[in-house]
Amino acid sequence: MSPRRLQTAVLLGILAVGLAGPGLTRYAGGEERRPRTGTVRREVDSMGTRATLTTLDGDRARGLATLERMLRVLEAVEGQLSTWRLDSHLSAINRQPVGAEAPAPEPVCDLLEELLSWHQATGGAFDPAVGTLVAAWGLRQGGRQPAPAELEEARRNVGLSHVLVRRGPCRITRIRGVVLDAGAFGKGAALDRVAEGELVHGTRAWMVDLGGQVAAGGTDLEAWRVSLAHPARRREAVLDLSLRVGSLATSGGSERDLVSEGRTLGHILDPRIGQPVSRGETVTVWHERALVADVLSTALYVMGVEAGLAWAEEQGITACFLLSDPTGGVRTRATRAFRRRFFEASGP
Repeated sequence: MSPRRLQTAVLLGILAVGLAGPGLTRYAGGEERRPRTGTVRREVDSMGTRATLTTLDGDRARGLATLERMLRVLEAVEGQLSTWRLDSHLSAINRQPVGAEAPAPEPVCDLLEELLSWHQATGGAFDPAVGTLVAAWGLRQGGRQPAPAELEEARRNVGLSHVLVRRGPCRITRIRGVVLDAGAFGKGAALDRVAEGELVHGTRAWMVDLGGQVAAGGTDLEAWRVSLAHPARRREAVLDLSLRVGSLATSGGSERDLVSEGRTLGHILDPRIGQPVSRGETVTVWHERALVADVLSTALYVMGVEAGLAWAEEQGITACFLLSDPTGGVRTRATRAFRRRFFEASGP
């Protein structure tokens, strides 16, 4: 079997179902086939989620070394950006007194400057400085209804524009009590670092599923089969895509959504109004850079279908909304760029 004809499936949703158990690959129709000889795979906990790393290499020892190299990259990014590790650079910035400078590596300054540009471009729909709102709504503790005064105080301390970046060397200053949260960009940043490293090493073909965001690349443009999940039934695949290069990220309601006092609290927040978002849709974004796919899938979900599609069309973004209909089916609303890449073209 030619390597270019191999297709390996992963169910892509908010919570990735991932590649089916050891030695098996699950296809969208329920069929299972054994992957071709030379597939090397590892599953680990990384970046606060489950990661599945796969490469094609006839030399198993070399393939395992490739996966180990990828894991070291993920661990390094976690050391910089994790908000669940107290020793990370992001946690250090969040602990620094308001008005005081926090030293950070140059890549952190690069990242924050790019995030600010997307914050501005999306009209604030993307904003990683929402940690005070996450705490107010108890999104990491089972959910709660904040009192109006508490919510208003949390909203006053939201906004990436309140984080200043200075160079020579890299220094970060919070001018308000904002709290940075990596939930809408951390996985993308980590996958980009993996891609950069494997490009240098000339890895033949690889794919990483990091908690539902998938990235692929390599010297052989392998066709990895990625299935998008039903917006309401997360383990039901409804749309198959072929991913050879770049990254696919999906945002939407999920099993992570919470219920508090009879109200569903989405795990994604609209930073513009300080409220959780819970809708019967998902949005998937493809981009050659995983960070951009991660950022924009969140921003478009916050915008909603009509505003999100209009913005994505204007910007030439490769995006697709999946909407549950009253009969239990799914409607697809995709940008022209998405239709060209996945529905019309067979190239990378």
